[in-house]
Amino acid sequence: MPTIALVDDDRNILTSVSIALEAEGYRILTFTDGASAIEGFKSSPPDLAILDIKMPRMDGMELLRRIRQKSDLPVIFLTSKDEEIDELFGLKMGADDFIRKPFSQRLLVERVKAVLRRFIPKDQLPQKETGEAAKVLERGLLKMDPERHTCTWKGDPVTLTVTEFLILQALAQRPGVVKSRNALMDAAYDDQVYVDDRTIDSHIKRLRKKFKAVDDDFEMIETLYGVGYRFKEA
Repeated sequence: MPTIALVDDDRNILTSVSIALEAEGYRILTFTDGASAIEGFKSSPPDLAILDIKMPRMDGMELLRRIRQKSDLPVIFLTSKDEEIDELFGLKMGADDFIRKPFSQRLLVERVKAVLRRFIPKDQLPQKETGEAAKVLERGLLKMDPERHTCTWKGDPVTLTVTEFLILQALAQRPGVVKSRNALMDAAYDDQVYVDDRTIDSHIKRLRKKFKAVDDDFEMIETLYGVGYRFKEA
């Protein structure tokens, strides 16, 4: 089973969440701040990280920033009700999901399963969840391999989070066809996860930024104001 890192300065949360996830068979690593977590990840890289936002020494936002410099590790944030600005900022930085405190252990477990399902290569999933083998998607200079979770543009690798990958895949599957924000939400999130329009916009901005980093002329994701987005036809 995957390894999950819990990073929170509240030891009660570390204990209760660890018990809930270990009961599902996951291996758990715990850290009380971002600084110790970033060191621990070097020797024992997790498959998913659950981060509190407000922590001593290094908060969750700074930890996510450092993670994203080197990895597309799935990240779930734990956030308080009054941290909407932090939530939007976290999505822009590449967080995959948010859970607001207080939360039920069952909700957390289901969110973890959902994020891992979207991230783990399909050839590593149980057969009942795999279905037909996913095929490599090629659209002009874009190449996406869902099984390996890899993406390249002009042969250069572009590192995407799970959510970014699913949004781009939904757009690239039908070039020229406009996808509404709701359609992109459905493609990237499970039904029980609520996100608003700004969340999709933030992911699109990050996608464009990542592709422009490898090709300054990248203009394949078009905005149709008031309607949605589309992948430009070649």
